Amino acid sequence: MKLVTAKEIRALEAQAMTQCGIPGVVLMENAGLAVVAAGQELVGDYHGKRVVVLAGSGNNGGDGFVVARHVANRGGETRVFLLGTPEAMQSDARTNYDILMHMGVPVQKMGEDLLSLLATELGAANLIVDALYGTGFAGQITGLAQDIVHFMNAAGPPILAVDVPSGLIADTGEVLGPCVQATTTVTFGLPKIGLYLEPGARYAGTIRVADISLPRSVVAASRFRHNLITREWCQGLLPARSPDSHKGTFGRVLAVGGSPGMTGAVSLAAEAALRSGAGLVAVAIPRTLQHNVAGKTSEVITHGLADADGGHIGTAAAEEFVALAGRASVVALGMGLGRHEETFTWLRQVLPDMRAPLILDADALTGLAGHTALLTQHRGEIVVTPHPGEMSRLTGLSVDEIQRQRVDVARRYAVEWQCTVVLKGARTVVADPGGEVYLNQSGNPGMATAGMGDVLAGVISALMAHGLTPSLAAALGVYAHGTAGDAAARAKGFMGLTASDVLASLPEVWRELGR
Repeated sequence: MKLVTAKEIRALEAQAMTQCGIPGVVLMENAGLAVVAAGQELVGDYHGKRVVVLAGSGNNGGDGFVVARHVANRGGETRVFLLGTPEAMQSDARTNYDILMHMGVPVQKMGEDLLSLLATELGAANLIVDALYGTGFAGQITGLAQDIVHFMNAAGPPILAVDVPSGLIADTGEVLGPCVQATTTVTFGLPKIGLYLEPGARYAGTIRVADISLPRSVVAASRFRHNLITREWCQGLLPARSPDSHKGTFGRVLAVGGSPGMTGAVSLAAEAALRSGAGLVAVAIPRTLQHNVAGKTSEVITHGLADADGGHIGTAAAEEFVALAGRASVVALGMGLGRHEETFTWLRQVLPDMRAPLILDADALTGLAGHTALLTQHRGEIVVTPHPGEMSRLTGLSVDEIQRQRVDVARRYAVEWQCTVVLKGARTVVADPGGEVYLNQSGNPGMATAGMGDVLAGVISALMAHGLTPSLAAALGVYAHGTAGDAAARAKGFMGLTASDVLASLPEVWRELGR
């Protein structure tokens, strides 16, 4: 499913009006009717129901006036509170405001003196409609509007947000101050990016995408670069397995990592690759520790690399490793690698000489801090899978900056480094070097435990070994990984959820996606 920015949806609506002759008031009418339908699902027949509409003076408020009119016509008791003035309204919003005036639907212009009345009306309502601010909102709600939002959130009835909850920045999901906590958000035409990014997703509630009659031809001719990863989309990506397949058909994955006390990480990645359909999986690990992995994973081939300081990959392993990697379909590197300086020297030494597609995870990313130019020197395709802390070390940006602009940061560095960036966390973002972005919505807080990233690296490596492009393998991988985590959480809850639980759930996820 395509996601849009505020600028993109405004351009789309402008094209609908100028190229196809659809009046803006028609788009507004359709938007309001969609909100009315969603509200009916929340409260049932409007007859005798009390509906309070909080409207701003922009087009979002105009949508709210349409809602108020239709609720009144269906026998509902509507109360409209206006933040702003009729004089500030644009033509379509003003048209719908004037209709309400002629119908005799009461509209109260909000002021400090009406806050007590507002609180009473909100508490007695069956439904609250938030039409204060739309996709053009940026910054922080203050003053009288701040009090209004506080009363809305504290009132108790379900809240229906028009397009985006007021206080939420549509392009980033940022919430810089008070924000409406919606029960349901009805977003128009195409969904807005910020509704699917944290913390915005928490304020949006259930999201409904409403058709407001934007012409299909206009939408199809537009190039939108943001994509929501859905089950249906993933089903179209999953590679078929022919009856005459053999293990070579599905590629060879080489998982590289391990250091004293950290052999489990590379083992998890290897098992995840096996459980995600790779035909053959091997592990390369410091020779001193090779027996640790060999005893854990019966189906995995192990290779010992020359080590330093009793269990860290050393520079003497460079030549044998490059030869080993040359026989792999894809290499996943970094899980439990450790932070020994000689290991980092080895890493920087081998990267330019490798040709196989490469996934860089965990300590490999730390080893590249200050050396990201090496990414563009690698001869094959690269996927990097940083969490925000690792991304901070790679870019010099603060974690807070990264979290506030997750999509923009991921896209910027995917282009700069010419690789696919998987920025992990709640609502993982995948960005490719061409500027395409994929946003994931699977997964849960129980997955915030050690080893989850190792499993993800293994999943993505298997999908790349199948022949998927790096960005599509990453997008499908993060969805399947999160969905396996959701399945494990349904069975065991969030507390105590482990990476091994997610591993165990992967085959069921692939079975469901393969239907």
